[in-house]
Amino acid sequence: MAKIGYIQVTRHCNQHCIICSNPENKKTLGLVEAKREIDSLKKQGYESVILTGGEPTLYEKLPELIRYAAKKGIFPRIVTNGQKTANMAYLESLKKSGLKHIHLSVYSGRNKVQTELSRNKKSLQNIKKTLDNLAKIEGITVDINTAINKFNADHLSETAAWIVDRYPLVNHFVFNNLDPFMNRVAENPEVVPTINDFELELHKTLELLAAAGKTFRVERVPLCYMADFEHVSTETRKIVKKEGRTVYFLDDRGKLDQKDWFYKKGDCCSLCSLKQICAGLYTRGGFYKESELHPVFIDPAEIVKKIKKDGI
Repeated sequence: MAKIGYIQVTRHCNQHCIICSNPENKKTLGLVEAKREIDSLKKQGYESVILTGGEPTLYEKLPELIRYAAKKGIFPRIVTNGQKTANMAYLESLKKSGLKHIHLSVYSGRNKVQTELSRNKKSLQNIKKTLDNLAKIEGITVDINTAINKFNADHLSETAAWIVDRYPLVNHFVFNNLDPFMNRVAENPEVVPTINDFELELHKTLELLAAAGKTFRVERVPLCYMADFEHVSTETRKIVKKEGRTVYFLDDRGKLDQKDWFYKKGDCCSLCSLKQICAGLYTRGGFYKESELHPVFIDPAEIVKKIKKDGI
């Protein structure tokens, strides 16, 4: 698996998502400092950099920074909400600069839900335009990032099926359970699901994607809710492979080198056969409760074998 670093280049945005974990704070990274951070990642042996935000397409110097990363031999990527990339000319300019990969944030294939979460009536329309544009451009691959929340927890598979059927160019999906104490999520507690809200729907979605030959990852979901798919847990993969990551935040967190992938454990976790490779329950107490956890008794060696076998 490529060693990937993250750099927030701006915290400006063209949406006002109610589940945003990195909302606007009027900060933008200077180009000199951004290049310095890419140099730092290169020295640490990182193979790829994800330029994020806020919304990185609002960063005026994005094409130049992409060119710099590519010149340094670091694979450039962006995480985007797909609004500005709905413009073909702009997307082509990013490709010309050396952009190789896009992580596209999609909450729902239902316009009403996407609008409610993004506070942008044209959000889904522009996402579709971005995907249509990417289907016409060779050389830029795309993943789908979906934040699991109360509003989309009941139709994750519907959204995945729509993308699989309509946009075969998409080969990888990432599902992130919400951090209930981050910024706008904390201000809108109604968006936070319980794990039980999405357990069956998530499993149905992963089965659908596996049958379609797609790859996928899941973050912030304990392994007792990942039956048959424990090996796609991002945290478990990091634990098994002893991987870390560097994230440059444009807020009080600054540069964070993350090496510890364990969260909270409940009393029942001490009985679980997967306790050494399971991150546990994210932010135990409050929204995600210990009572939702349960021990499982399967051989962790099989999970480790699957992770090492696929190599990504």
